[in-house]
Amino acid sequence: MPGKRVDTLDYLAKVPLFSACSKRDLDRISKASDQITVPAGQILVDQGDAGRDCYVVVEGTATVRRNGRKIATLGPGSVIGELSLLDHGPRTATVLADTDMVLLVIDQRHFAGLIDTVPALAHKLLAYLAARVRDFDRQAYG
Repeated sequence: MPGKRVDTLDYLAKVPLFSACSKRDLDRISKASDQITVPAGQILVDQGDAGRDCYVVVEGTATVRRNGRKIATLGPGSVIGELSLLDHGPRTATVLADTDMVLLVIDQRHFAGLIDTVPALAHKLLAYLAARVRDFDRQAYG
């Protein structure tokens, strides 16, 4: 299993979703998260389930599948499961740990609090979601 506890504050500063956050905001995010380890083969999120947590990948890789079809591989710095926490909708994909992983986990209550108190995070999430909508639009309509 992956080893020692990561320096959460320094790590979060390098994650694209949190890159616009101040040290104070990163400290809030750090305090809202817990570090966990999961073994290879564990399902992190299952398509159709209710979302209760989101994850930030610190170490390891995971495969994203939608309707059984592989759509992505995620590694360090990736965020998993944030969409379900925003709209309380079902998970849109299944994510399976390919390797042993170290993750930062943020539960739904803490995530909602961060959105309310860390404007830079809210702005980054909006930009991220807008980019996803544009990607889907290009795929659907060219």
